[in-house]
Amino acid sequence: MTGPHPAVADVRRAVRDALDELSPGSVVLVAASGGADSMALAAATVFVSVRLGLRPYAVVVDHQLQTGSASVAQRAADQLSKLGYEHVTVSAVTVDGAGGPEAAARSARYAAIDAEAEDVEAEVILLGHTLDDQAESVLLGLARGSGAGSIKGMADSTGLYRRPFLNIRRAQTRQACIEMSLEVWDDPHNEVEAFTRVRVRNQVMPVLESELGPGVAESLARTARLLQADDAALHAWADEVRAKAALATDAGLALDVRLLNEVPRAVRVRVIRAALLELGVPGGDLRASHLSDVDALVSSWKGQGEVHLPGSIGASRSYGRLQIARAHR
Repeated sequence: MTGPHPAVADVRRAVRDALDELSPGSVVLVAASGGADSMALAAATVFVSVRLGLRPYAVVVDHQLQTGSASVAQRAADQLSKLGYEHVTVSAVTVDGAGGPEAAARSARYAAIDAEAEDVEAEVILLGHTLDDQAESVLLGLARGSGAGSIKGMADSTGLYRRPFLNIRRAQTRQACIEMSLEVWDDPHNEVEAFTRVRVRNQVMPVLESELGPGVAESLARTARLLQADDAALHAWADEVRAKAALATDAGLALDVRLLNEVPRAVRVRVIRAALLELGVPGGDLRASHLSDVDALVSSWKGQGEVHLPGSIGASRSYGRLQIARAHR
């Protein structure tokens, strides 16, 4: 007797690795769009859940950005039900947040997924991001020029979220869908060149593969994994430094400049960034230039004044302390 097609075996194995530690009866929520990546994920999750005694649930997010999107979402939901999903929800969202259409859609999507996960008490949420998505994320982060944190790509696991396919190529998920006779919806937005990620996918990656040879996507994904390990180690070091450097203060928080100067800049900037976020600086507005200006108060002190930051937060230096509090205007 022959086994499943290699593409089918690969996606099933990846999902099993992501769910192996769950106890029988656990709810696994799959975020599905109807595309090849998410449908391969959905089918593999049902297959694995039956064998591990898990309860597969699914949520289909309708961004309402295209005519007929509700019908597309419902078709995906119907197919998920036929696959054996115990519970399928279609969640319509309004995309109107800040940061451009791509960021706004992403924020709305994750908010809907988080809400559904809370409602069904999911222990794990599965996303269908592939190795190709990871490679694109690394290139986009590299273009932003914000250091290792911006080019480490997506993590395999973040909170409830798992991304089993980060070592699976997009072509494999499509082949798996063909082998399992799954209906796949191709999002027209994936061909709209106005979106930066689409240009990276359709223009930049093919050029890199052509000029540098095959394996570019795998190399970029491998770079992300290496940087994730490095970044985790630096963050752990930064947490230790911050605990030692924290000083009592009546307002905001303060850090001992002497202790901050004893560690490499890579660690010091992570300490500063964590402090700024804690005090209310919006993460989406915090730029490398802001961090450099605050770091200069520690490492290049020449009597400069308060650094004004997004969220009406200010950073200043006095008496050997880096003080972070509501800005004085």
